[in-house]
Amino acid sequence: MKKITLSAVAVLSLAGGFSSALCADDFTLFSKPKFNGEVKARYESVDVESATRANANAYTVRLMLGLETTLLGIDGLTMKVDGTTVQTLGGTKYDGDPSNALGDNSYEIVADPEQTRFTQGYLQYKMGATMAKVGRQLVNLDNQRFIGSVDWRQMPMSLDAVSVANTSIPGLNLFGAYMYGYDAIFDRPTQDSKSVILNASYKVSDMLKITAYDYMLSLENFSSVPQSNSVNFAADTYGVSLTGDVPAGPLKVAYHSEYAKQTDSTFKKINSNDKAQNNASYYNIEATASMMGVSLGAGQELLSGSATNGAGAIIDGTTKFQTPLATLHKFNGTADMFLATPAGGLLDTYAIVGYGAAGLGKALATYHTFETDVAMGGNSDLGSELDLQYSNAIPGVKGLNGLLKAAFYKGGDVNTGATSNYTNDKTVVWVELDYKF
Repeated sequence: MKKITLSAVAVLSLAGGFSSALCADDFTLFSKPKFNGEVKARYESVDVESATRANANAYTVRLMLGLETTLLGIDGLTMKVDGTTVQTLGGTKYDGDPSNALGDNSYEIVADPEQTRFTQGYLQYKMGATMAKVGRQLVNLDNQRFIGSVDWRQMPMSLDAVSVANTSIPGLNLFGAYMYGYDAIFDRPTQDSKSVILNASYKVSDMLKITAYDYMLSLENFSSVPQSNSVNFAADTYGVSLTGDVPAGPLKVAYHSEYAKQTDSTFKKINSNDKAQNNASYYNIEATASMMGVSLGAGQELLSGSATNGAGAIIDGTTKFQTPLATLHKFNGTADMFLATPAGGLLDTYAIVGYGAAGLGKALATYHTFETDVAMGGNSDLGSELDLQYSNAIPGVKGLNGLLKAAFYKGGDVNTGATSNYTNDKTVVWVELDYKF
């Protein structure tokens, strides 16, 4: 509790300093302050069918305080700063960061290590329908399959970037950014990047929205999962998606279809004279019908894989499809078995049942079956998973929401080693209270 208090004071004192300056009669640099904050307390339990690690029980809390203020009295010129700390409560036993010497590898992994940092800090200028940002920022594009802030974890992922967004043409949204660094969810130094992010979407009608993108990434020390080795990653990913809502009698059918290619990189790898060679593909098809709060859906997603020899060398010229800057928890099961794409790729076929109503909250159940795209060691079964969750606003407290969630992964027959073992069952349970103001 002492650690929580000290870290919270560190974050709050920053805002207090700004507040004092804002109140000074002769100080005109800052004006029109707006504060926001969040307190998110979570219990997470992880049980893996393995004799090597004990079950994890993590009691963690996120404290975030943010300030946005106008600069120099200029309309449209603002500054945004967010400070976030993640701390643990009593009874916690988990491995928060296996790549860190402070990690306790006698317990299962919960990727929420104790840490404190600035998660946003940027200057923003808005003129008409154009907005530009310079500095550390949280970026979420489309459904976050390729670019997301990983806000599910207690410490989000920040991008250091120069970004521009424009909405001057009705229905058309343009976004472009040059990313020169990033801070992932773990307590590491800021990593270098030389990446260009381009995204454009046009809403034809409620029944059709077209999105096209090109993500030219070059990342230092990229790693999707904490226990795997970090590598310098470089690849170009470009694709197109079609989304919309189609009325069908009393039903409303929401659909999503998407295709992407991962090709040779535009930029060289960080600290390398070579450009990365890539040849991979991706698709996702999903449809959900809803009526009177009840929803039924199904979909399939493919991240292509590569054929390898016994030593792991690629033998067919392809590579596995990777999405290093995604909010990965949203995809391929919430047990997080596939934060890194298996060498043989991943085919995820799933069905969704949900219900939501005002005052009753939202309930969702999703069932996945997983296979490889290319057999690994002669096997292709990557298991199955049932995900359940229920969320609702807590009555009487504005901004307070509760969440109950569980993931039940059943292992398959693909076993390629300790860090990529898909044969063991895994159960994860979450209980969460989230207060935003």
